[in-house]
Amino acid sequence: MLAALESDFGNPSSMHSVGMEAAALVRQARQDVGSSLGCSPEEVCFTSGATEADNLALLGTLRRFAAGKAHLIVSAIEHHAVLHAAQKLEQEGYAVTYLPVDSQGLVDLQAVERAIRDDTKLISIMLVNNEVGSIQPIAEIGRIARARSILLHTDAVQALGFMDVHVENLGVDMLSLSAHKIYGPKGIGALYVRNGLELVPLAFGGTQENTLRPGTENVPGILGLSSALNLVSDHRATERERLRGLRKRLVGGIQAAGLDMVLNGPEEDVAPHIASISFPGTDAEMLLIRLNKEGIAVSMGSACTSRDIEPSHVLTAMGLPEKRIEASLRISLGLPTTEEEIDRFVETLETAIKRVLI
Repeated sequence: MLAALESDFGNPSSMHSVGMEAAALVRQARQDVGSSLGCSPEEVCFTSGATEADNLALLGTLRRFAAGKAHLIVSAIEHHAVLHAAQKLEQEGYAVTYLPVDSQGLVDLQAVERAIRDDTKLISIMLVNNEVGSIQPIAEIGRIARARSILLHTDAVQALGFMDVHVENLGVDMLSLSAHKIYGPKGIGALYVRNGLELVPLAFGGTQENTLRPGTENVPGILGLSSALNLVSDHRATERERLRGLRKRLVGGIQAAGLDMVLNGPEEDVAPHIASISFPGTDAEMLLIRLNKEGIAVSMGSACTSRDIEPSHVLTAMGLPEKRIEASLRISLGLPTTEEEIDRFVETLETAIKRVLI
């Protein structure tokens, strides 16, 4: 990234030597990202992040058809980048079905089949939920979609660090990813778009990214994304097991401290870096404030909506009572997290809970 900022700063679309040097860097990055996803480089469309990628997948697919002539299926616990795009399509006259989830935050395969209509053009289900860590059966949903000639998109942002995201194994036609969730720079992401699939672009003005995303390429960001993806791919298996151990230590430590807690989402087959936990009798916002004063960063839901006062749409869709939702924290673990930090968190949490019990 530093080289692209300091010396290889050319516009990749320019024909002079500086531009061609930048274009070569982007070309190599595209090959690296394609290799990580198990797709060809031409199927990688760089975006400003997963939000843009999600929007391009949904709006770009449905707008190929006249309003009232296409149907979209999404789950009720999708990231707002998907849900708000779906709502925008509804406003434009397209039909949208929001699939319910069970108390573990999982989509039922039979519900997917029941929701399919003759005019269903796209199903969009996230691979890993960003609030409770539930892992959706995307490969199985892919088989259902292919049998009916329906496109499948998945938001794989939260899966990149610990799961296989090869598009053929998942059976998806489109896949969104973002660099900052794997320690890359903010403001860069990508959308895998299967060869032969036509999308209506969101912006116009150039031929970059096969005209799907016109505009001068963010070369430093693209290089940061490919580097982060390469590193994460190399260490995915070992980091997955380490995070599982940390999550187990976290939950076990809270239980050993005698704190009243309820785990939201699956206990098994769950993302190892996410734990949504309810602490009955407490106010999560007050807990968050006290923990923050001690230098501990947690959240009450998605970072994209953390300033909203509305309860988590994910926990609401899972059917959790309002009091339990209001007492829930989302605790995220990652590469920098240590066992010592887990132990300190439990000690600090114990003190904080005693002070905020209602």
